[in-house]
Amino acid sequence: MVHFFREWAKVRSTEFPSSDADLDEHRKSLSRIDAAQEPLYVIGRHYRQGVRSPVHSHRKTQLWHARRGVVVVGTIDRRWMIPPGHGLIIPAGLEHASETMSPVEMLSIYVDPQLALVERPKVVNVTTLAVNLMDELVRDTPPLPNPSPNPRLSPHPNPRRRELVMDLLLDEIQHLPEVPLGLPFPNDPRLADVCRAFLETPLAVASIDEWAAKLAMSRRSFTRFFRAQTGVSFVTWRQQACLFASLPRLAAGHSITSVALDAGYENIAAFSTMFRRMMGSAPRQYLLSR
Repeated sequence: MVHFFREWAKVRSTEFPSSDADLDEHRKSLSRIDAAQEPLYVIGRHYRQGVRSPVHSHRKTQLWHARRGVVVVGTIDRRWMIPPGHGLIIPAGLEHASETMSPVEMLSIYVDPQLALVERPKVVNVTTLAVNLMDELVRDTPPLPNPSPNPRLSPHPNPRRRELVMDLLLDEIQHLPEVPLGLPFPNDPRLADVCRAFLETPLAVASIDEWAAKLAMSRRSFTRFFRAQTGVSFVTWRQQACLFASLPRLAAGHSITSVALDAGYENIAAFSTMFRRMMGSAPRQYLLSR
């Protein structure tokens, strides 16, 4: 994750690795999906750890669901983490880039933006019903057509059934509960540098006074400045950043104790309280549910 934040300023000029045929084919398939006239399309993919995409956008609204592994997605001013069992809804036309923090198995839905009006990106908890409907569409979807002026999928043998599954999935997507896994990033270069340094070694005990001193500000001025730059309080941002750092490690099998202590929490109870407040369940329950 640290590499993702360090390299964000460079990512606009980065291309997919030319030696990776899978990524090249994936990019081509996304172009065909954007051009296709079907209202909804679902694809399943596997990625190795450390795969980074360049900044790009889609003509369609996207729901990116991580079945296994952790993905970080970023725009120019915000970052989102997609842990297992969650998804990120990305509005049509929004430029974004991504990096896999572990081997990832994902499902991605592309929807006509007129059918899925989304004002802003948000991380959601993907329900079992939504996953089952996505799986059904993956099994039931013919291959993408070759590029053409007006590409269309082959006629479906049971179009009414497919339409019902699509309608139910679209309705379910509109009701997926949002979770606080977005991390706003400041535009001010001085504050951005401090935020990046914090993300390398996030500590729950970092204080407002310490950060204010780094920017040669009073506590009151810094508090106002931080909220103006990020839209959230320093304490909220610090908690979200610590949660960001903990999820990939928990998903990779690190013990709750080591993750909590490395993040600066005095004990597991304090870490669990923060985790439950942010995620709606204790760390152990969260891991068992994945």
